Amino acid sequence: MSNEEKQNRAFLYAHPATYIPAKKRFGQNFLTDPHVIERVVRHVRPRPDETIVEIGPGRGALTSLLIESAGRLLAVEFDRDLIPMLKEKFGARENFTLIEGDALNVDFCALVAPAASARVVANLPYNIATAILQRLIEQRRCLTEITLILQKEVVDRLTAPPESKERSFISVLAEAYFEREKLFDISPGSSRPAPKVWSSVVRLTLRREADEAFSGYQVLWQVVSAGFAQRRKTILNNLRNASPSLRETIRNHGGETVVLGQAQVGPQRRAETLTLEEWLRIARALE
Repeated sequence: MSNEEKQNRAFLYAHPATYIPAKKRFGQNFLTDPHVIERVVRHVRPRPDETIVEIGPGRGALTSLLIESAGRLLAVEFDRDLIPMLKEKFGARENFTLIEGDALNVDFCALVAPAASARVVANLPYNIATAILQRLIEQRRCLTEITLILQKEVVDRLTAPPESKERSFISVLAEAYFEREKLFDISPGSSRPAPKVWSSVVRLTLRREADEAFSGYQVLWQVVSAGFAQRRKTILNNLRNASPSLRETIRNHGGETVVLGQAQVGPQRRAETLTLEEWLRIARALE
């Protein structure tokens, strides 16, 4: 390990948890356990020939290690109070760029240019994790791999198979475009302030063939979202109570019963029992 690398790690581990306090309104829980930080980065394996996007670098825990190996590191931070510290710590590094902004509004494909693609690493606040994940799925054409630290419950939903009680709309959307792999769990004591629940690390790897098979993300999102709106109801009843725009699309294709018949999905089925292929058949019937 070089002297610079040793200094980076010393800087990271020497600061107490009170350094730039976490903000409750942002849902911040800063990762502080050096063993967990290093384990995450070992799974990422940043390379000198690639671009990595880090969402929410916070105090720079993951940043300090990612920057050692990544050819180019782009960090997107929303909290203005963290910007001066991140600039002071990493601003002199040629392979580091700090973007002050909201990840929910960032055009990631424009951000990573001239690179054709990038990988994403993020320790996401629990309160906006699902929204950011949806944003990343929307911009998947330039994101080959996404490694996320999320609430364990969210990762369980994200990776849930059909027939599982954890199965949800985000399970289906992620499965439609990515290979999903839960890597390991993180105890509450590994972060400051300590959250009340466990976290997990999950890796999503883009399946290029997915977009070749079906590219209608918005239609799929509407159908799956409607299907899971009320879990106790059947797919038929949930589609009948869908958003006005989706109901109109369904009417234009002959109605709910006709659409489900074309998709070969029983109208009395519940959303969590449907396979990805069945959801895709419903969406294709509405094209």
